[in-house]
Amino acid sequence: MKLKKYSYKIVNSTNDLAIQIIKNTNNKSGIVIANKQKKGRGQYGKKWTSFKGNLFVSIFFPIDKIKFSLKELTKINCLLVKKLLLNFYNKKIRIKSPNDLLIDNMKISGILQETILKSSTKFIIIGIGVNLIKSPILKDYPTTNLLELTGKKVTPVNAILKLKKIYEKFIPLLPKFNVKNIEKI
Repeated sequence: MKLKKYSYKIVNSTNDLAIQIIKNTNNKSGIVIANKQKKGRGQYGKKWTSFKGNLFVSIFFPIDKIKFSLKELTKINCLLVKKLLLNFYNKKIRIKSPNDLLIDNMKISGILQETILKSSTKFIIIGIGVNLIKSPILKDYPTTNLLELTGKKVTPVNAILKLKKIYEKFIPLLPKFNVKNIEKI
């Protein structure tokens, strides 16, 4: 499966844009990429701080033929993002339920999943934020970034290329994927 790329310099939110693309086009899947978000969103309506140079994408595709709960899909998506991070950092990466990835108990990535219905087709939108070069300062929640951890700058272009390949390979397997094999992702 090929994800159609939608690239933008500045958007309000990649998830909001993905929803508009689903509603206003006949495209069944895609990846929305932004250099910067003005109104990035996190879980429970929290703001996602979007520093230029970090990764902000939303991936969307239909999930009608998928038999997983949203909770199971969240875990799968966390594991796919963890797979991305392991390309750049090969030490322990922990998933903090439901949708954060931590290194040394510091947040490096967050995922925001949403679903919408269009013409009886259910779509999932997976918003993914990864701190590549800069971390927000959050009260009571330490954060980190790949540059700080590795001393190497990972470009959004490089991260997007790898993430796109991971999802393009995995999405076709999803309808027949056995959740018991979740750790093998």
